[in-house]
Amino acid sequence: MTLVILSPCIDVKDGTCTEVCPVDCIYEGERMFYIHPTECIECSLCESICPVDAIRYDDEVSPADAQFLKLNGDPFRNAEGELDQPGGWSRSDAPLKDPAAIRDFPVAGQGLTRAPR
Repeated sequence: MTLVILSPCIDVKDGTCTEVCPVDCIYEGERMFYIHPTECIECSLCESICPVDAIRYDDEVSPADAQFLKLNGDPFRNAEGELDQPGGWSRSDAPLKDPAAIRDFPVAGQGLTRAPR
């Protein structure tokens, strides 16, 4: 099993998860954090501390959030589609480039209209 970060993290990026991760496998992206699928030791400390409840084991991800199973690994893939092994995140690292689906994900509250009165 792998831990996956879901949409509640987008534009929140609290970062508490990075502080408790014993292997620094949670990386900052432009709009959200990502868990490296092979660096994670599945301790679940991040899941238990996430203030927006955005972290789940892959077998607990709902069909509505299934796209995040792939999206969590995308920032770590090289041009050949293989997973790179960055070796642990540091706050001084530049944010990873978000996949297009995350860059294009609606900003909370955008696109919502009020019902006519």
